[in-house]
Formats: sequence, structure tokens, C-alpha cells
Amino acid sequence: MIDTAIPKGLTRRQLLSRATAAGASFVVGAGFLAAPDAAWATETTALAPATFATLVQMARDIYPHDKVGDEYYVTAVKGYDTAEAADDIEAGIAALNSAAQGKGFANYLAAGWEDDRVAILRGMEKSAFFQKIRGGLVTGLYNQKAIWPIFGYEGESFSEGGYIDRGFNDINWI
Repeated sequence: MIDTAIPKGLTRRQLLSRATAAGASFVVGAGFLAAPDAAWATETTALAPATFATLVQMARDIYPHDKVGDEYYVTAVKGYDTAEAADDIEAGIAALNSAAQGKGFANYLAAGWEDDRVAILRGMEKSAFFQKIRGGLVTGLYNQKAIWPIFGYEGESFSEGGYIDRGFNDINWI
């Protein structure tokens, strides 16, 4: 959990550098969330910033790709930051935190205990909340053209004349 009390005499720069060194996402202003590595920052409209940060980590734990930056996971879950979805998402994250034995999923996040977070997610994988997030991530994450090159996917081929003349026979591993 991030302590929001700012000690007297601590400058904004010192506060941000300490939060970054701790490896935590932090709230800069009302509804604004920034990553410690400055790779992404977003504004939330319906979800609490801590809920959104937990949702991003949940997405990363469900579909882990070391080469894919957090900003793509943010884009994938941004669609859940709506007034219509907020109550369900907040309740689902509360259940996720409860399943973390009262420590909160975010505390596991701060400690970097991936195995513990994955065990928590496995325990709730049959829930409607988990299935909703997992299902939405399939298209939300993998339909982003910017990450296709990371996976070696060149995109659709029909407009280029198909795959036959565009690498179908390029087998250099045999």
C-alpha cells in the first residue's frame, strides 16, 4: 500500500523519486496514474486509480509477456474505466484483494511476488469477473497493431496478395 502522507520538507521531486524507487504506481493528481518507469501514465474517469493499477497488474499476470510494455496492458484494460463497468470492476478487485488474505493484491504487487499473485488468480479463475477480464484481454491486448512486431506477426496478408509470396516458404530453421 502506498502511503499518501507527504513528510514535511519533502519536495515533489523527492516524493516521485522515492515512489519510483519503491517500484509502485502512484497517483499524481485526482484520477491520474503514472508508472514508476514512466512508460505509461493515464487518467481514470470511473475507476479509482489504485483499482486501475491493480487491473493492469492483473492483466499482466494473466497474459505475461516480458517484451510487452505496461502501456499496452493499460490500453487493453482502459475500456473497463467506464461508469457502466465501474461497480463490477471495483467489486472484482475487492474480491481479488480479499483473496490475498487481507494483504491486498497490490501489496503482492509491491513485493513483486508473481507466484503468489498467480496463485490468487488461479483461485478465482472460474469467477465471472476473472473470465470477463481474461476474455476482454484477448482482443484488447492482441489487436493492438503496435505489439504485433514483438510477436513476429506482420498483420493481415490479403491486401498484400496473400502469404504465398510473402514469406510462406521462408523456413530458415530447417
